[in-house]
Amino acid sequence: MCGIFCLLSRSAAPEERDQAVLEALQRRGPDSSRDVSVAGTDSGYRCLFSAHVLHMRGLHTPQPLQDAAGNILLWNGEVFGGLPVDPDQNDTTVLSERLQSCGTAAETLAVLSAVRGPWAFVYHQRAAECLWFGRDFFGRRSLLWSFSAGTMTLTSVAAHSPASDPRSWQEVPAAGVFRVNLKEFARSGSVSLEIFPWAHSDIPSTSPESLPIDCRAVMNPAGLVLSAPVPPLNESLPAASPDPLTESRLSVRELEELLAGSACPDEANHLIRVLSEAVRRRVQAPPPLAGSASVAVLFSGGIDSMILAALADRHVPTQHPIDLLNVAFRLQEPKNHNKKRNKDSPNSDAASPRTFSPFDVPDRLTGRAGLEELRGLNPERRWNFVEINVTPEELQEARRQRIRHLVLPLDSVLDDSIGCAVWFAARGVGAVMEDGGPRPFISSAKVVLTGIGADEQLAGYSRHRVRFQTAGLRGLLEELRMELGRISSRNLGRDDRVVGDQGKERLGLSRSAVLPKRAMQFGSRVAKMEDRREKASDKCRRLLTG
Repeated sequence: MCGIFCLLSRSAAPEERDQAVLEALQRRGPDSSRDVSVAGTDSGYRCLFSAHVLHMRGLHTPQPLQDAAGNILLWNGEVFGGLPVDPDQNDTTVLSERLQSCGTAAETLAVLSAVRGPWAFVYHQRAAECLWFGRDFFGRRSLLWSFSAGTMTLTSVAAHSPASDPRSWQEVPAAGVFRVNLKEFARSGSVSLEIFPWAHSDIPSTSPESLPIDCRAVMNPAGLVLSAPVPPLNESLPAASPDPLTESRLSVRELEELLAGSACPDEANHLIRVLSEAVRRRVQAPPPLAGSASVAVLFSGGIDSMILAALADRHVPTQHPIDLLNVAFRLQEPKNHNKKRNKDSPNSDAASPRTFSPFDVPDRLTGRAGLEELRGLNPERRWNFVEINVTPEELQEARRQRIRHLVLPLDSVLDDSIGCAVWFAARGVGAVMEDGGPRPFISSAKVVLTGIGADEQLAGYSRHRVRFQTAGLRGLLEELRMELGRISSRNLGRDDRVVGDQGKERLGLSRSAVLPKRAMQFGSRVAKMEDRREKASDKCRRLLTG
């Protein structure tokens, strides 16, 4: 994961960069930082490129990467397939070489279409004097834009600033890739965005209302498109569709009978094989320091994180530990706790009374249960169950200093809750329990696996059950199409910004399958720490004031 930044302006004089943005970019890429500046013909425009690299795989390659022809690439992504990259090669170098060989827009699109993996990029083609940029089909890497008089800024992260309106920042839509004719920009002083959309995409294209007056977006006149990395959604339904009222009340026995057949296990095994291969590719990071983990899992003990931990166990050598990052936000002790305890357990053993712990939130309890399951799965591995306990004071300080800037341009209560939970979890600062008690612990893992996005793909939300109950399989299919069509604009860019702030790479999806399923903001209790009356969709005042 890297921090990339591009400032396009008509002025030949250097533009001032926000120091808070620069520091946030440097936190994303702690291994190298560099700037490259390019002036246009007759100094009609100026591009400042800045890159900050987190080195993960292959040969360490600083950015911005400038080839022999003068083309410049900023790359925040991973090539996990589509383009051949040898283990000792760097994917940024390979991609730069392929792009350098492109003589037409169609060839450039073919290279980008071939990449399998998350990405955001900015690419300056010197000979054509044009600027390409965009995000992958699912929007798994962050890229923001902002426009002002005679300038366009592209960056992985932004920041609240007294000198700028936070509403000026927007996420670059993952509707395709964009191209700016720099000679035309120098002549007119306004930005014209040429769009090359994804084929078979339900992602809404850029609307004129979302752009300032001196900027416009047009479809490329040749009608060129990117090849989507996934096929169109399968909309076929069984000839005999189930009755929603009957199927919604399936018993455990009936589910066991369903799984005992041949069709369901085959489909489930295929999903596990595909997901296992995805995890394998992502955990192939440089070996960790002795006794340290290179891979961590945002771990609640729920089915998503349990599956990811179990699959990571398949592909990380047993002698290397895996960090399980479990976050909890402090609860207030109920006033009637002692009365309730005595009422519920009148015959409990006085020698081992149940004591209230302010951090025993639901995710902590299911996480401990999941830890025992993983220990049974592989007792030879050291599983570091990292208890990350957050007080209200720590939460308020981290939000003011860091999180509210990372969540920008999103601003809802839900964005605040999930952003805070993910930031503290990914930071990995907590304690592991040993025989002598808690031992302070800081995770050194650079790769962090998360289950974010699984619910949208596998109908894991309660609204999916409701839609099935009211409209059957056809209604559920329509709901999933809507979910997948908007997933790039919902949370993946936000989570990339939040996790990347720790100089880590976010990659992401028995008894755990029947535990109660809770969203992260509820399981960790961050949603209950401050204002219980808020709705998830409300604007969050705390993100504006810090």
